[in-house]
Formats: sequence, structure tokens, C-alpha cells
Amino acid sequence: MSNQILVIDDDQDLCRVLSNFLKKSNYEVDVAYKAGEALEYLRSKSYDLVLCDYKLPDMTGVEALQKIKVLSPDVAVIIITGYSDVRTAVETFRYGANDYVTKPLYPDELLVTVKETIQKNQERNEARSGKPAPKPKKEEKGSESQPKFIFGRSEASKSVQQYVDLIGPTDMSVLIIGETGTGKEFVSNSIHKQSNRSDKPFVAIDCGALPKELAGSELFGHMKGSFTGAIADKPGSFETANGGTVFLDEIGNLSYENQVKLLRVIQERKIRRIGGQKDISIDVRIIAATNENLTQAIRDGRFREDLYHRINEFKIDLLPLRERKEDILTFAELFLKHANQSLNKEVKGFSEEVIQHFMNYQWYGNLRELNNVVKRAVLLTKGEKVQPDALPDEISRPRAFAAKDNAEPEEDSHTLRSVSGEAEKQAIINALEASRYNKSKAADLLRIDRKTLYNKLKLYKIQDY
Repeated sequence: MSNQILVIDDDQDLCRVLSNFLKKSNYEVDVAYKAGEALEYLRSKSYDLVLCDYKLPDMTGVEALQKIKVLSPDVAVIIITGYSDVRTAVETFRYGANDYVTKPLYPDELLVTVKETIQKNQERNEARSGKPAPKPKKEEKGSESQPKFIFGRSEASKSVQQYVDLIGPTDMSVLIIGETGTGKEFVSNSIHKQSNRSDKPFVAIDCGALPKELAGSELFGHMKGSFTGAIADKPGSFETANGGTVFLDEIGNLSYENQVKLLRVIQERKIRRIGGQKDISIDVRIIAATNENLTQAIRDGRFREDLYHRINEFKIDLLPLRERKEDILTFAELFLKHANQSLNKEVKGFSEEVIQHFMNYQWYGNLRELNNVVKRAVLLTKGEKVQPDALPDEISRPRAFAAKDNAEPEEDSHTLRSVSGEAEKQAIINALEASRYNKSKAADLLRIDRKTLYNKLKLYKIQDY
């Protein structure tokens, strides 16, 4: 049976081209020009993938994504966006998006992304339902198997690898903090593989993609008839992972009610399905991840402090890619090999000019953005090396876009002046946490004076530090 795809975009010409191309690639395709129309499709039909434009006439991409996940929690979603909106589109991963593609759309690139996204999503859904993971395919003779992910070579990445080696064999709960796309799931999986639970399930749950009304069922399971739509008994992720590891990504998105339930599970090592009458003993290790400041969430009353201390027996901070530039080329070369394999190309490397552009760019989408940029560049490259004309203009011609984005001139990516807006606020918070909230040390880390730091704290309403 062909995979079912729903395309949502108000550009009728683009929808027509996408629909024809995907149908020729043996997909079944429906098209909606508004989010409201798409939701009607989702109420009556199941899809394997939704291709959703970030800017829709009747609601924002985030609003559409949240409603899609309520109606179809297991569906994969790819966001369509212009490259200038990548920084904003990356935020949709907090709400359950699987990947993004940028306009203009190239058929070969899109087809690879669609295939990979559907496959990965199916594997994740099967893991959550308790089905055994599919056996890896045997490599063809003469082909080189490339690792899906690696640790970088920067001092920060080496430290993370040392932490993984240290904490892996224990049963301690781990909290991983880092921006979207920094490799939090890879690190959590690495911890699991280093543990005594490595032969047991590793179940990843994206809390950002869980609708509040379904989160309890997804995590803890339900009994037949316990609510509308509960047509059979269903084990939750904690039962499925029994003996192994549960990875709770974007844990800050859990509702307060489910935080209470999770705290009980950690304390008592028991769960109770929704509608169930008896407790079920479970033995799982919990690894949680977030890209937000949970300390501030506790002050705002959005996150329980007792739960925070339970999941934070050991904390690992993943720096954004722009703060560990030694890793950029290492990962770019890995992603180049991946792209060559998936696109059947033989690009040898990057020109010096491209490498310079990579090193100067801020990578707000981190490794995920770098991977997508390299994949598209490989697709567009006709010679042996990637040239600047294969890169998005925002990367190859940054000065042309600086005024539009109100960006400060690039001087030193580690100083406060190189970061703007929300990124600047996050840089201040990171410095405060790194200095244990000592304002003088935080100011030194940011290379500003203490008075300027106080002004910034007031500007961004960063209280109680």
C-alpha cells in the first residue's frame, strides 16, 4: 500500500507540482490550501506524512502543527519554509515537527527527505508500540557504512563524550540541555548504549508533540473504554520501555498534571493506565531534554521543582554549534558522506570559500540546519567540490541580509554583541548558569561590564538571578 501524504500550502501552483511529482513517486496525495481544510482531511483519513507550509492564510505554522498533532499524533510533519524563516521554523520542532525543507523545492532533495522522514517516524512509532525494531539492512558490497552521528572534536564535545562514558553505566537520571538541533537524542541514545540496559528498549517521546489530552495515554497507557476512541487496551511508553530507557524530549512542554504523574512514577516505580484499577511495576531509566530554562519555568509556576531535582541527578549542557566552531567542518564532512549516499553523488568536499562561509555563519538551527544545507549543496553541485553558489544566499551573502535582520556586525561569535534578540537573552541566561549566578563572573564570560549586564537583565526581564 502506498504511503499517504497531505500537502498544505496556499500556493496552488506549488501544490499542483508537488502532487504530480509525489504521485509519480508512488505516493497517494491529497492537497489543502488552508489549515482548516487540511484538518477536515485529517478527521476522516489517516496519513503517513503532512507537508505543511509555515505561513498559511488562516493560522500560523505552529497553530496548524498543534492541531494536526491533536488529530493525528503519530503522523510525521515536514515544514515548508523560505530560508530566511529557518530560525523561526526551527521552533516548530518543539511542537512535533520532524524536519523542514526550504524553498525553492528541488525534487530529488524533497524525495530523499520524504522517504527518510516517513521511515524514521514509522520506526519511532513501532518502538513506542512495543514492536521489535527492524533489523538493519546489510550493506552492499563496496559501499561504505557511515555513522549516523558522531561526537565532535571541540573541547566541549570531548567533555560531553567523557560525561557519557562516565554516566552511562549508572542508573542516574540525566537532564540534557541544549538548543533545537544540537544532538540531544543522539547523546541520550549514547548513554543508553553505554548502560547495562543497552539490550533493552530505548523509547523516545517528543513531549512537544504530545497533545495535553493524549499525553497521559501515550506515557502511561489506557484501558479499553476509558475515553472516547479507546477501542482497545494500550500499553504506554513506560511499559514498552520496561527494563530500558525512556527519553523525554522537550520535557518542559508536559502539562502540570502529567508532571505530577511522572513524579509519582519516578518515586514509586509504578504506573497506572488511564481507566485502570491496578498499579504496574516498571523499571526504567529516565533521560530528559529541553531547550528552555527550566529554572525560570519553575519560578513561573510552569514546572515542578521536585520533578526538576528528580530528573536532574546529572546535567549535560550541549553548546550551540556557533559556540563550538571546531565541530562545524567535522559534521559537514559527515553530512557530505550521508548526502552522497542518499543522492547517489560523488562530491569530494568543500571549497575554501564555502568552508569560510560555514565558519562565519551562526547556525541557529544547529546540526539539523547544517545537515540540510549540506544535503542541498551536494544536490546542486556538479563538480568535485561544493562552491558558494550551491549555498543559500543568507549564508553565501550574509551582508546583503544583515540590515533586514537588524544584525550586529560579526566581530567575534563568542561575544555578546554577536548575538541578538532571543539568542542574546539565552546567552545571558547560559552565562549566569555557567557562573552559578555570579553576576561579575557572568559579565566576564560575556565580555561586558557589570552595569551593562544589569541593563540587559532589566531589558529582557530576567528576574531573580
